[in-house]
Amino acid sequence: MSERSTSADERGALANIGPQQVLGAAGLVRSGRIVDLGLPIGPNTPSPAHRHGVVRFMTRDGGDYAAGAQRPGGFQFAEDTLLLPSHSGTHIDALAHAWHDDTLYGGHGQETIRSTTGAQHCGADQLGPIVGRGVVLDVAGDRELAAGYAIGAEELQQVAGAAGITIEHGDVVLIRTGWLGRMGGSAETYFAGEPGIDLSAARWLADAGVAAIGADTFAVEPLPAPGETVFPVHQFLLTDRGVPLIESVVLDELASLVDGPFLFVALPLTLVGSTASPLTPVAIL
Repeated sequence: MSERSTSADERGALANIGPQQVLGAAGLVRSGRIVDLGLPIGPNTPSPAHRHGVVRFMTRDGGDYAAGAQRPGGFQFAEDTLLLPSHSGTHIDALAHAWHDDTLYGGHGQETIRSTTGAQHCGADQLGPIVGRGVVLDVAGDRELAAGYAIGAEELQQVAGAAGITIEHGDVVLIRTGWLGRMGGSAETYFAGEPGIDLSAARWLADAGVAAIGADTFAVEPLPAPGETVFPVHQFLLTDRGVPLIESVVLDELASLVDGPFLFVALPLTLVGSTASPLTPVAIL
């Protein structure tokens, strides 16, 4: 049992997914094919320079038996412990991840995030299961978008219109830029910058009532950031509108398969007080 009950207001825009949206999304399944949208997590998972990488400690392995460990009844086993940042690989930013003017989403003060307790409000333990209608907006198509390329509302609307997609209340919108597919093999290159949605696109999606926004980039928004701003899309979506961000989503295969909405499922870990959770989102076609 979680140490804290999930509060709808601390889920932010995820609360836009209700039973009606879940039932509608379930009805989109046609073939039963499952497409994995998550990166593998292990010591080789790319990590930015400011964040520790994933570390594995084997607490029991084959070497122990080679060295004479007991094997009662012939039984042998292996176990390991992982040390990893909550923002590892494909992950979802909880609403406690970023804020501005000393205040988190919902009016909670920054003092509610402490080293001893983690996030007392809006942490990953408040996210809950995500099951709803997913859509891919393939902005890149066959193009190669450069780092810093800003995807505005008008371009997103054009992409959605060309694909025959109308953004609906409670949608999980996934933005394909092609960046992870092209740059994900090198941490240095992948984390050096990225294309992404600008504030106009973020506002358009939030106004449409989306539940969450994901992308095949590590920050969803363009980097380097325009002008002298610092993560303006994070500030707006997480703090002002309560829209969680799903980062480093694997989208190339999915974009080649779908021509409309699909059932999206992602189960954040109930990490009490954490600012994010690794997850493996899937599309069920």
